[in-house]
Amino acid sequence: MENNQQYELIVTIVNKGATDLVMNAANKSGARGGTISVARGTGNPELAKHYGIVVQPEKEIVFIVVQKEVKDRVMKAIYEEAGIGTQGQGILISLPITDAVGLTPVITEEKKTEKEG
Repeated sequence: MENNQQYELIVTIVNKGATDLVMNAANKSGARGGTISVARGTGNPELAKHYGIVVQPEKEIVFIVVQKEVKDRVMKAIYEEAGIGTQGQGILISLPITDAVGLTPVITEEKKTEKEG
């Protein structure tokens, strides 16, 4: 196993149909892809009243692995496009990845592509 502490996992929970907002923002700011999962949310009605939003039960979760250097930039871009004050009403968290198998650094892949091209 590789000890890849240079990676972070960004988890974004948004209203159903808002995953394109998340992925477009993420890709523009340095992410290379993501995984989307369908979910069902349960919300605290008091919290919804406080923020003035309607909690929709249909949610989608976007999982994005990024290099640590671009994490803040990607999260900021996603929040601007799909955050709590937008149509997506998204929330984001990030988690450190301590071990990973199958992830190759972007630099390695870019060098490989240059050699092939």
